[in-house]
Amino acid sequence: MAETAVVDQTGDTSAAKASGRPLPQLTSQNRFFWTAGADGVLRIQECESCSALIHPPQPVCRYCREHRMGVREVSGFATLAGFTVNHRFAVPGMPAPYVVAQVAIEEDPRVRLTTNIVECDPETLELGMRMEVVFQQDADVWLPLFRPAQEQGELSPLPQEEIEPGEFRFHVRPPATQDKYEDKVALTGIGMSDIGRRLMRSPIDLTIDACERAVADAGLTMDDIDGIASYPGGGNVGGFGEGGITQVEAALGLRPTWHNGGIETFGPGGSVIAAMIAVASGAARHVLCYRTLWEATYSELMKRGEIAPPSGGRTPNWFMPFGATSAAHTLAQNAQRHFHRYGTDRETLGWIALNQRANAALNPTAIYRDPMTMDDYMSARPITTPFGLYDCDVPCDGSIAVIVSAVDAARDLPKTPVLVEAVGTQIMERMDWDQSTLTHEPHSLGPSAHMWSRTSMKPEDVDVAELYDGFSFNCLSWLEGLGFCGIGEAKDFLAGGKNIARDGILPLNTHGGQLSHGRTHGMGLIHEAVTQLRGEGGPRQVAGARVAVAATGGLSPGGAMLLRTDS
Repeated sequence: MAETAVVDQTGDTSAAKASGRPLPQLTSQNRFFWTAGADGVLRIQECESCSALIHPPQPVCRYCREHRMGVREVSGFATLAGFTVNHRFAVPGMPAPYVVAQVAIEEDPRVRLTTNIVECDPETLELGMRMEVVFQQDADVWLPLFRPAQEQGELSPLPQEEIEPGEFRFHVRPPATQDKYEDKVALTGIGMSDIGRRLMRSPIDLTIDACERAVADAGLTMDDIDGIASYPGGGNVGGFGEGGITQVEAALGLRPTWHNGGIETFGPGGSVIAAMIAVASGAARHVLCYRTLWEATYSELMKRGEIAPPSGGRTPNWFMPFGATSAAHTLAQNAQRHFHRYGTDRETLGWIALNQRANAALNPTAIYRDPMTMDDYMSARPITTPFGLYDCDVPCDGSIAVIVSAVDAARDLPKTPVLVEAVGTQIMERMDWDQSTLTHEPHSLGPSAHMWSRTSMKPEDVDVAELYDGFSFNCLSWLEGLGFCGIGEAKDFLAGGKNIARDGILPLNTHGGQLSHGRTHGMGLIHEAVTQLRGEGGPRQVAGARVAVAATGGLSPGGAMLLRTDS
């Protein structure tokens, strides 16, 4: 192993070679933080107007919005606000298992640092423990790691939320206009390519299959399509995209009057919501939206050396230096805090996984259809605590396409259109993962409250729910956020799995969800909602389904949409 050095509070700074772990990119804005360990003193940016601590560093204070920013030396003591023991994700220079954690700075607990916990048995860790910084020098940076402080008093409570989970509905902005864009649009076509593991097909090939099927399903031709929208758009997104609108326009020869592609939108299904706004404004009449993943093939080609790995170098990411390489590391800590606050446990999440597998058994396009028991779930290999293998969605190859049309044009098409009752998109939480909501998936509660403010319908009017489940805990967050059970009541609501079964009060993820059908990043949920409202679900069809909710987003800004049949 590469030589490292630990800097104690005396400021000892013996030389250190690079360990091989991802190291932070040093800039004029963050250098004070990443080199603070040279003299053993932790430093955090401070607003000199209101004395708030700000992390990550910013040119303006988010609290008073003044621009007088400085740096404060802090004690180095903090409260353990979350932790997960990583078993699955390998990082150079950091052999698993290791502990990824969040600690709340004592001087201002609103600031939480992602870090590693060292010099202790992870089994002895408890939320609320007092921690102290211990710096590890790695090349030219000093990583602020934490260990349990020698003096431990009573456990501290979790840091206070900016908005408590039960208060989100009181923070919804009133509508800018009473003229709802949702009333002007409809979903008219859906298409899905083959879904599978390592299909060894190009992403654009999968995309074209889904797009052609969606256009045909809507009763349109390619010449009718005057808008295209994708997520995450073009750019270096590895196995998570097909090349954006450029690739699809080049392949199909479309001539859109409106187009949109990008990752900073309303969750993975955000292209559909963006298309609704475009159609309602008159920018287009029929927008083709699509989402393509080819993760399984991409990984295989990487192993074969047929695709070059991403270039190395320093990372601007605040989590990577601590081996927090996956959304799982952040969301696992949110799940742990939900367990701590509300008494939820692994079995609660297990009922979600078992439900998805039971539904997938009736869906010929699902990747995993074999029966699964609670014993299977509980005994699966750990990924990052409390998540095991079956808490995580299935990387796959596949593409989903959806057509958004003007509602007047939709009524002339062969199939009865699916109408849009309400959409929720409001952001109410911080975007930084480790600074955001503590006990729920960030960016699920805000869109949920926003959606219900735009309709007279209530949760009890919903016949089927298709909720994002990149991890089982995502799904739990949407269930509580959307009001299908109270905040903190998921344990009772999910117990036994009866409420979320196809014959329960809220049939959930009827196609198998991403946990068993495959990771289609939210667009598969919209596809299934339309399928159910059309009555085309075959053996998995929920009888009499007339109202569906589809929600997409997992640590990214989320979006929720309430869909209905023509009444």
